[in-house]
Amino acid sequence: MSKPKLALYWASSCGGCEIAVVDLEAKILDVAGFFEIVLWPCVMDFKYKDIEALPDGDITLCLFNGAIRTSENEHLAKMLRAKSKVMVAFGSCAGDGAIPSLANFYDKDSIYEYVFKTCPSLEESSRGVYPETKTTMPEGEIEIPVFWETVKTLDQVIDVDYYIPGCPPQTFQIAAAVEAVIDILQNGKPLPPKGTVLGAGDKTCCDDCTRVKSEKKIKKFYRPQDIITDPEQCLLEQGIVCMGPATRNGCEALCMKANMGCRGCYGPPEGVLDQGAKMVSALSSVIDAQNPEDAKKIIDTIADPLGTFYRFSMASSILRRVQKKNNK
Repeated sequence: MSKPKLALYWASSCGGCEIAVVDLEAKILDVAGFFEIVLWPCVMDFKYKDIEALPDGDITLCLFNGAIRTSENEHLAKMLRAKSKVMVAFGSCAGDGAIPSLANFYDKDSIYEYVFKTCPSLEESSRGVYPETKTTMPEGEIEIPVFWETVKTLDQVIDVDYYIPGCPPQTFQIAAAVEAVIDILQNGKPLPPKGTVLGAGDKTCCDDCTRVKSEKKIKKFYRPQDIITDPEQCLLEQGIVCMGPATRNGCEALCMKANMGCRGCYGPPEGVLDQGAKMVSALSSVIDAQNPEDAKKIIDTIADPLGTFYRFSMASSILRRVQKKNNK
């Protein structure tokens, strides 16, 4: 019998999810032994035309990481959805938009203006030279992907079966999820309910954090380099922005163990629609303010509140993106 087929693809991402898979170390041999890997652009040389030639549903499992921000990302997402029995949004970018979707605080025109015209590192001769999606050359027409106005999550473009959160997903969680899939396929077990978040819990990161929590109120927020924190006390109560109250558990609170506030990469916990709004709600319980003016002064000590609260979930939030000035 032929092996079940596995595809791994990266869209708008940094490559960290690929590194996390490679970090499976010896377990990657179990994956390679059980599956026939038919697509993994970061690691192996495959051609899109080979995937296009496969029958629909021929790929057993697709781990798709990265947000959708170009026409190429969209094309591959739709093609792999058609070819795959099980589609997994792998990592924060695919699941919630993550860092790429911070671009949704701007519009395409302003991004292009900065990147191709006003960026200080640009050579003078390159300023104002914008990319064209199609260019005619002696060898033929060159086509590059169309840059989208809005960065989207994978499930805003195609139907997704399961989610594995994290930036990147923790290797031990990847191993557990892959082993579960292999067990299901080998032994004919039923798949989890559609929409299940794999490799994570259904509580908050605070539930996994062993730091002591009290009722202390705070009057100022600090950046990590500006304060020596108590390694036993809740970071948020010490004035370090920690997204633990608004973040799904499953990473074993690794950032807090390293004396850093949770960044929020596992996305909102079960039942929370908007991670940023949940964090604002959590902060309201620790800010020591008697009136709106005092509250604003305290919030103003947070560097980049929107970028902090929506660092990993802008595309999946209620906000989705800022509106263009001309309302288009």
